[in-house]
Amino acid sequence: MHIAEGFLPPAHAIAWGVASAPFVVHGVRALTREVREHPESTLLLGASGAFTFVLSALKLPSVTGSCSHPTGTGLGAILFRPPIMAVLGTITLLFQALLLAHGGLTTLGANVFSMAIAGPWAGYGVYRLLRRFGVPLMVTVFFGAFVADLVTYCATSLQLALAFPDPSSGFLGALGKFGSIFAVTQIPLAVSEGLLTVLVMRLLVQSSKGELTRLGVLLTDRRSRAGAGTENETEAVAR
Repeated sequence: MHIAEGFLPPAHAIAWGVASAPFVVHGVRALTREVREHPESTLLLGASGAFTFVLSALKLPSVTGSCSHPTGTGLGAILFRPPIMAVLGTITLLFQALLLAHGGLTTLGANVFSMAIAGPWAGYGVYRLLRRFGVPLMVTVFFGAFVADLVTYCATSLQLALAFPDPSSGFLGALGKFGSIFAVTQIPLAVSEGLLTVLVMRLLVQSSKGELTRLGVLLTDRRSRAGAGTENETEAVAR
């Protein structure tokens, strides 16, 4: 991941672009509303986008000559929710395709779907589920970032298997082969990204506590008592 320029058959490239478009359009509306109603969030939005750009631009050799990299999308999904992350991820992928020859324009829709849509939604879903059960914030952040990274590569494996089924074992055989190409390096990368995202979140708790409270990442005293007893969420994070 990213799928290179011209690698997908035209029909598949168009189909993934069509599938990604509604999510990006919805995200543009959500981002516009966020900036209009809360202009003070632009700095944190920029930081989330930069985090994604830097991490996803790292190319690390994988087995069989492929490359793997972190995605950095879990942080933005947790802070601003997946619709906005779809826009930040799309901008990141577009710049990487134009400036770094990382991915491509014909495969932009497929890469957006895997890295900016599937990964963030999966990571955010795990994050919200764990929060609902009272899991400490930093643990939920770790697993949210870990799942967002790993699901991105699962989605890419699915896309490649649909485009290039194995001649003998078909789609399932190709899915197993493509998945195994990434698995060896991607699991430790996902763990590393989860730990890095926790570190960044700890810094944000110290420097942007008010903004994180507004975004619902940190809970107020009243919400903490309602959802997880009488202990304040901020105090729990500090421990």
